Amino acid sequence: MVNQHIFAHYNYTGKLSNHEDTWGARLDPKTVVFLVICSLIVLENLIVLVAIWKNHKLHNRMYFFIANLALCDLLAGITYIVNLLMSGHRTLHLSPTEWFVREGSMFVALAASTFSLLAIAIERHLTMIKMRPYDANKKYRVFLLIGMCWLIAITLGALPILGWNCLEKLPQCSTILPLYSKYYVAFCITIFISLLLAISVLYARIYILVKSSSRNVTKHSNSKRSMALLRTVSIVLGIFITCWMPIFVILLVDVSCGPRRCPILLKADWFIALAVLNSAMNPVIYTLASREMRRAFYKLVCGCLVAEGGVGCKHNTEPSRSKSSSNSQQAAEQEINNTKSKNSAC
Repeated sequence: MVNQHIFAHYNYTGKLSNHEDTWGARLDPKTVVFLVICSLIVLENLIVLVAIWKNHKLHNRMYFFIANLALCDLLAGITYIVNLLMSGHRTLHLSPTEWFVREGSMFVALAASTFSLLAIAIERHLTMIKMRPYDANKKYRVFLLIGMCWLIAITLGALPILGWNCLEKLPQCSTILPLYSKYYVAFCITIFISLLLAISVLYARIYILVKSSSRNVTKHSNSKRSMALLRTVSIVLGIFITCWMPIFVILLVDVSCGPRRCPILLKADWFIALAVLNSAMNPVIYTLASREMRRAFYKLVCGCLVAEGGVGCKHNTEPSRSKSSSNSQQAAEQEINNTKSKNSAC
């Protein structure tokens, strides 16, 4: 049975007339592609979690943050799959509460992933300042930051179902998310843009700290390490901005544009999918660039091949670590060790 509230909101924003071909019972090719991408996101983040869980050498502060990021991205992939399977013709048969749960769960997962990126940047910055990486006696900071990530994400995602929505207030409704208030969307955009700026500032400070701590090192070595760190930071921020900035822009257009006046808003699925794609890139950036993480990954894959009766892996399965694959944390640790050695020598 068609829910009249959902029907009224989708009809008011023009999404019904725009997606007449996708309201049938069959999955369209675009949805199939998105489902395949989300399945890959779930698989790769699951591998990261299992690799960290099985390798006790990775049970330290930074890898706790990476595991939390993988969990967030895993849930983002799962919730987007559920969202896709409940979209199309099924949308009109949802109750408002079910609609808010469908959209809110995906929002919580993506928000938690973004907050986790900020937590990783904070931890790396604090490590650089205190010059004591991975102090086992201060794991409380890890769980405090992780807990704050989830608390803020769940709170933001729950606001619409708690009342901050546009039910029976059609002129205030978003076009992309027809039951969400434009004021709520603008509030979330402000928070996420602030997150982007905070992450950028923290990584910029990390780069400056590493470069300043290496001034007494040989000029050639200093240049190589600084450039390696700069490349890694550029990749981290570049991919994050590439994936998230388009959805920020289109949401800003959504807030400022009236109903049925901006046709680009009816193509927002592609922008949302690009933001979800960031959850596929995070494991590559934050895990496979780490030598220890690569070892755990290859060990896990080889173990699975042996268990299935396949050809075993050689002990030297890990490729040599290239200069460009070192991440900012490892560069930071190397500079810390060099600084400590020089101080002890003095």
